[in-house]
Amino acid sequence: MKGLKIILEFYLNASFHVALAVFAFLRITEIYFELPFNQSLDYFIFFGTITGYNFVKYAGVAKLHHRSLTSSLKVIQVFSLGCFLIMCYYATQIKLSTLIVSIPFNILTVLYAVPFLSGFAKNLRQISYLKIIIVAFVWAGFTVLLPLVDAGLSLNVSAVILFIQRFLLVVVLILPFDIRDVKYDAISLQTIPKKIGLIQTKRLGLLLLILALILEYLFEASATLNTPFMLFFFMVVLFLMRSKIEQSKYYSSFYVEALPIIWWLFLLGFLNF
Repeated sequence: MKGLKIILEFYLNASFHVALAVFAFLRITEIYFELPFNQSLDYFIFFGTITGYNFVKYAGVAKLHHRSLTSSLKVIQVFSLGCFLIMCYYATQIKLSTLIVSIPFNILTVLYAVPFLSGFAKNLRQISYLKIIIVAFVWAGFTVLLPLVDAGLSLNVSAVILFIQRFLLVVVLILPFDIRDVKYDAISLQTIPKKIGLIQTKRLGLLLLILALILEYLFEASATLNTPFMLFFFMVVLFLMRSKIEQSKYYSSFYVEALPIIWWLFLLGFLNF
């Protein structure tokens, strides 16, 4: 059991789980637009997600405690370096136009972690309300915009609908994390739960989910696609409404973050039924 716990902790702390969630969203976009599996792009984004998230999470820690890093953090650093190198390899395999489109999202990721405001003492992560918007925008960009651009498809109404829906869904999936972090966030960091309270945050999440549901049917997808979405929709509602400040350790970081993966698996199951 101890060995399994160590593996699970590494799986979560090394951002493998969140990268798999991003990968799932990518595959969902490809399924919705009937695109083939794009190995180079999908793996570029998968390994880039691990690199980016670990940079955001551990850059400050490594800078302050580089001489006394724990062995687990050192392993994550080595793992992240390996993922970065793999990401660079796949970057050489995708179109230049795709890389150019990815630049704004990459810059936002860097500025999310690197201080550049108020005399270089603040980063985007420390600006009230901006954190959740940036994360959702970057996820939507990488998982909707990039695969369509790489496939040479025009950004039509369907693309805009899916982009907005993906943005809304990621915002809602972040809310349980923000609810959990109310007791940890600095007073100056006015997240949505700290500003409007727990009940209003859940109501806002439900409203955004309803908008995402409407967009699902505006997309005019087949019942084969709609049914897995409805299963995903109700699971998100359940986890959002059960969110609380005192959560179990894995409630948000494992279960909530696994919901896009479950949606993807539902889709695969219905398509292969």
